Amino acid sequence: MNAEIITIGDEILLGQIVDSNSAWIGQQFNLLNIPVTQITSISDKPENILEALKQASSRADIIIVTGGLGPTKDDVTKQTISTYFLKPLVRDVMVLEHVQTLFSRVAPGKMMPDINQAQADVLEDCTVLFNDVGTAPGMLVEKEGKIFVFLPGVPFEMKYLITNRLLPLLKNLVAQQPIQHRHIITIGLGESFLAEKIADIENSLPANIKLAYLPKLGLVRLRLTQIGESAESIDDFHTRFIQRLGHHVVATKDITLEEAIVETFSSENLKLATAESCTGGSLASGITAISGASAMFDCGVVSYHNNIKQELLGVKADTLEKFGSVSEQTVIEMAEGVKKLAKADYAIATSGIAGPRGGTAEKPVGTVWIAVSGKNETQTRLFQFRNDRAVNIERTVANAFAMLWNMYIKDKSN
Repeated sequence: MNAEIITIGDEILLGQIVDSNSAWIGQQFNLLNIPVTQITSISDKPENILEALKQASSRADIIIVTGGLGPTKDDVTKQTISTYFLKPLVRDVMVLEHVQTLFSRVAPGKMMPDINQAQADVLEDCTVLFNDVGTAPGMLVEKEGKIFVFLPGVPFEMKYLITNRLLPLLKNLVAQQPIQHRHIITIGLGESFLAEKIADIENSLPANIKLAYLPKLGLVRLRLTQIGESAESIDDFHTRFIQRLGHHVVATKDITLEEAIVETFSSENLKLATAESCTGGSLASGITAISGASAMFDCGVVSYHNNIKQELLGVKADTLEKFGSVSEQTVIEMAEGVKKLAKADYAIATSGIAGPRGGTAEKPVGTVWIAVSGKNETQTRLFQFRNDRAVNIERTVANAFAMLWNMYIKDKSN
């Protein structure tokens, strides 16, 4: 059994919103061992919806459609599926009462417009997926052995209906096999080098255990998946991969590098501080977004102006005059200055030219210096990213955390 997702809305195609719904649905279906084999985004046009339903039904057993269930004229999904299934729309009394109750709460004393009553219209003979948290109900329709599910595009409403209405129904339809996942977060090896290092173990995996490589800036996530039972357990292979990769392993569960830093530094009572110029607080934001960061993060200074570098971080005026703010000497003094200021064990400093302006022949856009100061030394690296501003900042953050982690591992091994 497989699934396909269709998202309806010009706002997705225009890039006005990001389709996070499909990723979340895929995660939930994966837990049921129902693979999502295709995701399609289409505009709010009847002919596009009809064609997408036709094509999806030829490929998938379950078709999930999100969006286009609102009461306004641009939401044409209901009328279109009425045409597709050759069934009329009928007004559901329970849904109508629910819509009227919700309307009275937000507009007490006012008459509900007729257009809102259309929210209670559902396809005849469908299974209504009652929406407790919104006005648009979901609908489940079966046709020629295929299951079609129509859901509102509002994320919290869609998630409620999937979790509380759809998944309980699907669990009764799907032949359940136990499915297990294990994760390893690695750093310091590119995807190809990583694959070469563990090739013999990967080649020995039984047919029902699969290994996936999920690269991201600065790290590679390995995901082991076991479906059903096996003579050799997924934990045995998980351990073998961990042992083989040694110091390249950051975490043995599905977390980010930032989460690993917060978790590890907190457990070992280590303190971190940051001094940022070109990253504008992104390092501090990445750490403090993690619950529990207060146990290990002391302070972050965004020192865009040279006066702040001097007065707060202790960067020498002579250093700035002789080498400039984007230099190895400056980031060293920034890192050591904020470490001293916060009485931290580790500190990160960044300074660079993120772009799109500000570059020179000697220091073009994308030039970035990073310094990490630890218990025994301060290390620096020069990067020449030469991308757009957002990517330059993202790459700087990823490399800064990687440098921090590598220094921590080095200190620990010593």
